[in-house]
Amino acid sequence: MLTLADVRLRRGPQVLIDGATCSIFRGEKVGIVGRNGCGKSTLLALIRGELAPDAGEYGAPPGLITAAVAQELPQTDATLLEYIRGGDLELAALEAQMGEPTQEASARARLRGPGAPPPGTATGPPSPDASHAAGTAAEGTRLALLHAEYDRLGGYAAGSRAAQLAAGLGFAPEDLERPVREFSGGLQMRANLARALMRRSEALLLDEPTNHLDLDAVMWLESWLKSYAGTLLLVSHDREFLDGVVGRVLHIEGAHLRSYAGNYSAFETQRAAAAERTQAMLASQQRERARVESFVTRFRAQASKARQVQSRLKWLSRLPEVASLHLEEGFEWEFAAPAKLPRPLLTLERLAAGYGDRQVLRDVSMDVSPGDRIGVLGRNGAGKSTLMRVLAGQLAPLAGNLETAPDVATGFFAQLELEHLDADGTAMGELERRGGEVQARWTELERRNHLGRFGFRGDRVFEPTRQFSGGERARLALAILVARKPNLLLLDEPTNHLDLDMRHALLVALQDFAGAVVVVSHDRALLRGACDRFLLVADGTVAPFEGDLEDYAAWLARGAGAGSPEDPDAPSAPSRREQRRLEAQVRNRLTPLRAEQRKLEAALERLAAERSGIESRLADPATYAAAGAAEQRCLSARHGELSREISDLEERWLEVAATLEAAV
Repeated sequence: MLTLADVRLRRGPQVLIDGATCSIFRGEKVGIVGRNGCGKSTLLALIRGELAPDAGEYGAPPGLITAAVAQELPQTDATLLEYIRGGDLELAALEAQMGEPTQEASARARLRGPGAPPPGTATGPPSPDASHAAGTAAEGTRLALLHAEYDRLGGYAAGSRAAQLAAGLGFAPEDLERPVREFSGGLQMRANLARALMRRSEALLLDEPTNHLDLDAVMWLESWLKSYAGTLLLVSHDREFLDGVVGRVLHIEGAHLRSYAGNYSAFETQRAAAAERTQAMLASQQRERARVESFVTRFRAQASKARQVQSRLKWLSRLPEVASLHLEEGFEWEFAAPAKLPRPLLTLERLAAGYGDRQVLRDVSMDVSPGDRIGVLGRNGAGKSTLMRVLAGQLAPLAGNLETAPDVATGFFAQLELEHLDADGTAMGELERRGGEVQARWTELERRNHLGRFGFRGDRVFEPTRQFSGGERARLALAILVARKPNLLLLDEPTNHLDLDMRHALLVALQDFAGAVVVVSHDRALLRGACDRFLLVADGTVAPFEGDLEDYAAWLARGAGAGSPEDPDAPSAPSRREQRRLEAQVRNRLTPLRAEQRKLEAALERLAAERSGIESRLADPATYAAAGAAEQRCLSARHGELSREISDLEERWLEVAATLEAAV
């Protein structure tokens, strides 16, 4: 269906993709993954026909109908229902041929309610009376054919279909008649997504569709995409979402496009195996090359060995190069140990919260202590962000008590955190401005090293943040949060715009964090890995949710109200509660071992580099010509010391690794 033959794509002078060759077949569901800025969106722009390849050829069937989410916020006075319904371009074109509906038809549509096409738009065929009033048999025949086509396209159910899309993506029934321009930017992007899903398409192109969705909307969208009959190309950094939808992965790395069969988990397994095979082949070839080069060096000057030397030189020249698999540098950072860990950090007693006269939450009682890992669940608009703002001290309670320990240091990552960055500021300047008292004592080198762990290296720390992508701004906001050295982390959708590598680094850092974590996220991998208990925000209350994410999905499917999720009579609730408690104990017990493992790895890397340097000097004939016997003995002695230290550290690393593996 779609073919790329030796395609090259550029962004300015930078080559994003080079030599890409692949075919995408009708009905395939393909995930496109890679680091932020690697060219995923540019590839989708090529398929949408918005740009041409810089080299090579791209082919698609003539007249291919594609649907994609508009990136511009809609500037329209149309209602939400009108806007979503307008995504069905075939139906809209047919209605334009049929003419405007009569007042009588519009009145009937209003009586049918919000599921019907809205009044005042081209939503249906003229009434039979209007058709007969056309006055000619030819006009009557034409309208009859249009009626039949309208029915075939499901025109009478189009309003209902649009309303279902809106509901699935988290809009309330009363939102359907609101003008689109009144919604927030995030909700307008949801409206764009619903409009794209409304279109009849042969190929659907989605670029990070989950960024503005809550967990329940993500689950609904995953189910919808599974049943989509056309070809799907999906750019996403949500591993569970990819696992649930795609059957093939295109990975962009180092300007190369590679195809892997299976979902994202299968891709990770295949890529790791390929890397291991390539490294083994490369090491074998390097050993063989070194052996032959050593022979040539020793016997090049001997006439009796000339033929053998020439033979080996020819062998070397014909030896195929094994290109090492390009592995991009990962992110490695951790939350520094908090200065103090008071217990509890926060206590809420019969608290009510809201805005002005509007109460959103009522009778909330809970406490947060070091070591807590709490995930907050709930539908869009239920009050999750309100709860987070109360915990962060940004929203005063309407009633009840909120007590905070004197030594609480709160790190709050809000959904709009990226908007707080100064567009004219640099990464270094923003870290100094907003990084808190801890980093104020850092040297410039310490600040640069800190930013480097989040991917800002070299002169990038002095570039204006307006030049950063959404993912880079999210990484910078996270770097600033970590620099504040908090003991209470409040994370409201922290993974928006973060790529898979940074999401994994965040998860690992949260697992080793000594303080408390409260997180709202649509990323199920983050919730599963970082949280050991959940709170449900629903109907203005906050209560423990005795279940896992599968139970939450089932609760949503029942209508989010049919049966209490925290029912104490549920047979699995006590066992799940006990299981989460045990998992928390295991994680707390393993945290020191994980920290020791990282220190051992750093020490091994440092000592191995020093030993390699000594070996290079000992292998260099110039060392023996220039250095004295005493220096040679020192080098040999130091080499022996390093070998013994490395051996001891490796033995300890194996013990720690075995303990961690057995615990998992």
